[in-house]
Amino acid sequence: MTDGARMTPRTTAYASAAVAIAAGDFLSKRWAEAALTLHEPRALIGEWVRFTLTYNTGAAMNVSFGGFSRVGFSLLAAVMVGVLFRMYRAAAPRDVWQSLALGLITGGALGNLLDRLRSARGVVDFIDVGTATWRFWTFNVADSGVTVGAVLLALVLFRRPAPAAAPELAAATGPVTESGPPARE
Repeated sequence: MTDGARMTPRTTAYASAAVAIAAGDFLSKRWAEAALTLHEPRALIGEWVRFTLTYNTGAAMNVSFGGFSRVGFSLLAAVMVGVLFRMYRAAAPRDVWQSLALGLITGGALGNLLDRLRSARGVVDFIDVGTATWRFWTFNVADSGVTVGAVLLALVLFRRPAPAAAPELAAATGPVTESGPPARE
């Protein structure tokens, strides 16, 4: 590799997370379809964690666009992958945590998009957590990547210092005092 083509820490974090989530999601879903029977729970850790094969034609928590769901959510996912990639490209070259978060979300979006494109049955979900009397929504590796990535991205952005006001804005509005912005004349 030449110096110009060398992978930055940002690129390594983004690409590794996206590929790991997308590949892990794809492989785990194919396993679930081959090994599990539709809607029949298989206990993994008692009632707490089970594998239950389901198909979701909607989005998270069964949000639906009706008959337009497959096309609508596919288009939305494709646009979001583009937005996420632009956010990654705008990140500082050494901003590993933000890039990692964006990679996790991108990998999850790609994993579920691939399911929507390959089958009208919908997205394969199979991870089922809860208690004997209460169950969380069934989800998959892609959903986990999106969730963990979104939480990580929120933490990264929350901890980042606020950007300084642009010099043009400060010149146009005048100095800000402790009592608030300057009065207009």
